[in-house]
Amino acid sequence: MSIIEKKIEAMGLALPAVTAPLAAYAPAVLSGPYVHTSGQLPLIDGKLPLTGKVGTEISPEQAKDLARTCALNALAAVKSVAGDLDRIKRIVKVVGFVASAPDFTGQPGVINGASELLGKVLGDKGIHARSAVGVAVLPLDAPVEVELQVELAD
Repeated sequence: MSIIEKKIEAMGLALPAVTAPLAAYAPAVLSGPYVHTSGQLPLIDGKLPLTGKVGTEISPEQAKDLARTCALNALAAVKSVAGDLDRIKRIVKVVGFVASAPDFTGQPGVINGASELLGKVLGDKGIHARSAVGVAVLPLDAPVEVELQVELAD
C-alpha cells in the first residue's frame, strides 16, 4: 500500500475501485509523465448518493462532501494507469463542475472538497491550479464532477 493510500486510510476514508465508464471513454489516460482523468462523479459502489442541483436540492456542504468523493474516485483512476499513487509528483490542475441552481454562486467552495482532500493527502504536491464551473446539468443528475491533471515522477 502506498504512503498516499495510508494517509487516505488515516483520514477514515478508502481508495475505491475504479468506476467503470458510463460511455465510450477511459477513466484515465497516461501521456508521457501526465495522467489526465475523465470527469469523475461522486459514485459510491456504482451509485450516486445524492442527485440534483446545488443550491436547491443539495446544500453546499453536501456538495463539498461529494466533491471529496469525486477526488477519491479520480485518485483511483490515476492509480489504475500509474500503478502507484506515490509516483505523483504534483497535481497540476483540478477542474470541477457543479450542477447549480440559477442563483448559486458558491462553486469554488464546493470544489474545495476536492482541493482540500488533495492537499491533506499530498501536502505541497497537492497544490494545484483550478477551475470551478457552474453548469445546468451533469451526467445522471450528479451534483458535482471533478477531473484531475497529474504529473508523475519517473
